[in-house]
Amino acid sequence: MNHKFLLSLLAFLASFNFYASAQKKPNVIIIYADDLGYGDLSCYGATKIKTPNIDALAKNGLRFTNGHATAATCTPSRYSLMTGRYAWRKKGTGVLPGDAALIVPTDNTSLPSIFQQAGYKTGLVGKWHLGLGTAVEKDWNKEVKPGPKEVGFDYSFIFPATADRVPTVFMENQLVVGLDAKDPITVDYKNPIGTDPTGKDHPELLKMPAEVNHGHNMTIVNGIGRIGYMQGGKLARWTDEELPFTFLTKAKNFIEDHKEQPFFLYYALTEPHVPRLPATMFKGKSELGYRGDVILQLDWAVGEITKQLKYLGLDKNTMIIFSSDNGPVIMDGYEDQGAEKLNGHSPAGPLRGGKYSILEGGTREPFIISWPAKIKPGVSDALVSQIDFLASFAGFFNLESKNAIDSKNQWNAFIGKDQKGRDFFIEQSGQLAIVKDHWKYIRPSKGEAYYKLTHTDSGNLPAAQLYNLSDDVGEKNNLASKYPEKIKELEALLSAEEARTR
Repeated sequence: MNHKFLLSLLAFLASFNFYASAQKKPNVIIIYADDLGYGDLSCYGATKIKTPNIDALAKNGLRFTNGHATAATCTPSRYSLMTGRYAWRKKGTGVLPGDAALIVPTDNTSLPSIFQQAGYKTGLVGKWHLGLGTAVEKDWNKEVKPGPKEVGFDYSFIFPATADRVPTVFMENQLVVGLDAKDPITVDYKNPIGTDPTGKDHPELLKMPAEVNHGHNMTIVNGIGRIGYMQGGKLARWTDEELPFTFLTKAKNFIEDHKEQPFFLYYALTEPHVPRLPATMFKGKSELGYRGDVILQLDWAVGEITKQLKYLGLDKNTMIIFSSDNGPVIMDGYEDQGAEKLNGHSPAGPLRGGKYSILEGGTREPFIISWPAKIKPGVSDALVSQIDFLASFAGFFNLESKNAIDSKNQWNAFIGKDQKGRDFFIEQSGQLAIVKDHWKYIRPSKGEAYYKLTHTDSGNLPAAQLYNLSDDVGEKNNLASKYPEKIKELEALLSAEEARTR
């Protein structure tokens, strides 16, 4: 063979391999925290707590200062993430009980189904809270469907709702893990069932007392009163302190099993949602009480994932998206000294409000995207939302998205090539607000101005509110009386969006 030809051939093959490598689809991991605030991370300004692993993600990727969940509570935010639709468009998408039916349509495009169409293996590990089955009445002792599989996940390892709601069991591929057939599970959210003690009748059995009027005083599991009643499944019930290790192990197993092919992993952590029961290795580590401890626990889990990716050689071509489902809450049902041990920490940072609130603290979240192969490190002020992941990945893969009418292709914003992002965005709590060009309009509301149970500014006022977020991110200066035309413009846009069906 001619020497020059051989060299040319080798050069061509080398360039081909480089091109193929450069064009390889990225692995995608969404790490989704629960009730984590804009100010809960040191990379977002926290000084009383250090989160080095999440900080490293931010340092190596894009840290967004105007990134949002769609709602100030968990179920509607997760619904929007999965469907690309605002949850207020559909009835029954408020915070679900643990026995709710599936609310994600199985005949529309979903976020995981986009990845399936693109040839990815899809996995879900952690909190679900979008319902299971077709009705409230369901048999927990066999496969419960429809569920994550019918929505687009090839593999799932979840708990059904939240850590403070029954059934307190793990489910793998929609079957309860470790269930004894002789001890079947029954769940009821209206009437007491079974012989298990309740927090209401036996507070002396609780290792963490429930606050009054929050509803965390029903069936006791692992020394914690839960919302809802449960009987059976004794061997299947989890221990709260093991949740982080169990979910992390399953997430790492999924990555290991699919390291040779593109994968999408939705890793939905429970921290820092109540009940906050950190593993022993994190207790007392934060000096901010159990809430601070579980944030350190969350940060550790993120570090374990990034270390695994580096060990497997997947770190450069894996996109990690880190965010939270809604803003922070300190007092949310259990006496865990969350307020007493804040130690000067501000969970929402410079924002007002938090979980349950229409103010920015309700939906503006930590929002970090790291993809070393493609994204240059930096900070972005672009207006972006988790609802846009569906349309953005569909666009990246040249796929169509069916009925994801509120999801916008913000790919260029997500990779740092567009600093503006969305034209406008709608936020949800008990009512709606709209943000456009840094102006935020909150509709008048008859709701409470201050939620006493959770010690949260709600943002509810009987009069319209208008804020210029570019110089008043803390929403302290209501400009409604000064700019009535701006109110009229934003109300018209919000009303038009409410009326839109496609």
